[in-house]
Amino acid sequence: MSGKDEAELSRLLRAAIAGDEKAYADFLHRIAALVRGFVRRKIVQGGVDPEDVVQETLLAIHVKRHTWRQDAPVLPWIYAIARFKLIDAFRRRGRRIEIDVDDIAETFAEPETETVSERDINRALDGLPPAQRSVVSAVSVEGRSIGETAAKFGISETAVRVSLHRGLAAIAKRFGQGRAGRE
Repeated sequence: MSGKDEAELSRLLRAAIAGDEKAYADFLHRIAALVRGFVRRKIVQGGVDPEDVVQETLLAIHVKRHTWRQDAPVLPWIYAIARFKLIDAFRRRGRRIEIDVDDIAETFAEPETETVSERDINRALDGLPPAQRSVVSAVSVEGRSIGETAAKFGISETAVRVSLHRGLAAIAKRFGQGRAGRE
């Protein structure tokens, strides 16, 4: 900004303090652009919205405009207020650093698909009585429905459900998940 700009802003603020609404609107419009540029240069990382700081600065200037000494330059006064509002914004944000998830998404590991080997399945089924083992295997391993399993073994659907439930409960208990599922 040149000395001419400083003089013009000082003139506009003096007129605004005297009650000239048009001068005040012109003053605010000009300093908003100056403050916006100042704040955007100071914010290098996210977490603080520059426009929020600009609005807080303009509000503070409005509330405190009577504190400006009319024989002093106006720009240092404006930039001091903007600097304090910027510091306040950084303090509110705290020490956390905000990173856009899209910037680092490719670094995330893909979720692993859980695979169970035939050996693991046989190990789980080994401790079951033969009837329960057949039902659990048909429903949980082969993917048969309750009705299909009942027809295959010649028993009622209720018997299949009971056998399946008891078999799965025995497997869960055997592998230490019996209590965790109930709590």
